[in-house]
Amino acid sequence: MTQTTKPLAVIVPTRGRPQNASRLQQAFTDTDSLNAVPVFVLDADDPELPGYLARVGVGEITHVMIHDGDGGTGMTAALNYAANVLADEYAALGFMGDDHLPRTAGWDAHVLGALAGPGPAVVYGNDLLQGEALPTAAFMPSRLVRALGFMAPPVLRHLYVDNFWLELGRTLGALRYLPDVVIEHLHPAAGKAAMDERYAAVNATEADTADRAAWLAWRETRLPAALYRVLDEYARAAA
Repeated sequence: MTQTTKPLAVIVPTRGRPQNASRLQQAFTDTDSLNAVPVFVLDADDPELPGYLARVGVGEITHVMIHDGDGGTGMTAALNYAANVLADEYAALGFMGDDHLPRTAGWDAHVLGALAGPGPAVVYGNDLLQGEALPTAAFMPSRLVRALGFMAPPVLRHLYVDNFWLELGRTLGALRYLPDVVIEHLHPAAGKAAMDERYAAVNATEADTADRAAWLAWRETRLPAALYRVLDEYARAAA
């Protein structure tokens, strides 16, 4: 049987930074990431939407989706929207922010190698900021995403999504860190980007407090059911 499923879609929710989207697209080219496609998810209400679409028109950005929601609240809704659309087309899904840059040649082949196998997996590389401590860019089989019903808990707006991926991988015994695969996080916390309006909004104290409370409550009350769905899916597949 011919395998028609595409290997890896990397979902990049982005707002207000069309120049970052072009930079990330170029990084995929520069690192020979032949098995991965960056899919930029744009907010319909983004004032910079024309800037993104202009870059699509000249080929600086090749794959976009437009999310019709309140993008000012964070990236989780856009991420889940794209994941639900792409999960049946691609064998694996990933997340990068528009402030990530892959640096390692052939990084996608290393990620797909770590994802290979019959079981679930949560794979991440070295972002030169959090390192092994936190998967700020993460990759997983589409089967895992379909079993969960989302790529990140919908109760979150923007923050603590990487905490979820860490907990998910650890609890499943499926967390795989690739220290030699560099996917750099050019974040203000690392002194690698300016604190713009977008960073200020999603990292504000009230935003952090709300997402932290939502994450802790969700982990306590709903994570067990999510894990059960994943384990049931893989058990049935193995039967």
